[in-house]
Amino acid sequence: MKPDELYHNLKNIADKFGITVSEQNLRISGLKVKSGLCKVKGDNVFIMDKHKSTREKIELLASRLSTMPLENIFIVPGVREILEKYMKQNEKGA
Repeated sequence: MKPDELYHNLKNIADKFGITVSEQNLRISGLKVKSGLCKVKGDNVFIMDKHKSTREKIELLASRLSTMPLENIFIVPGVREILEKYMKQNEKGA
């Protein structure tokens, strides 16, 4: 699966959890800000630094989504493999 397609699939999964992925220019804030999940006016938003490479965006989003309850959601097998890889990494780090 191409990186752009994988990233698109991950954004669709986030949407199923009510998480909007918003790509923003974090450099203009003047602060050291990182991509991540937050609440904005009661809505879950994953703010993604638009200057990150697609690979980095995949890593950030997959790492976060791998902590969600994915059992009852249809996920393309290739994408599920990526998420399971991050699940195992999260378990090792815990």
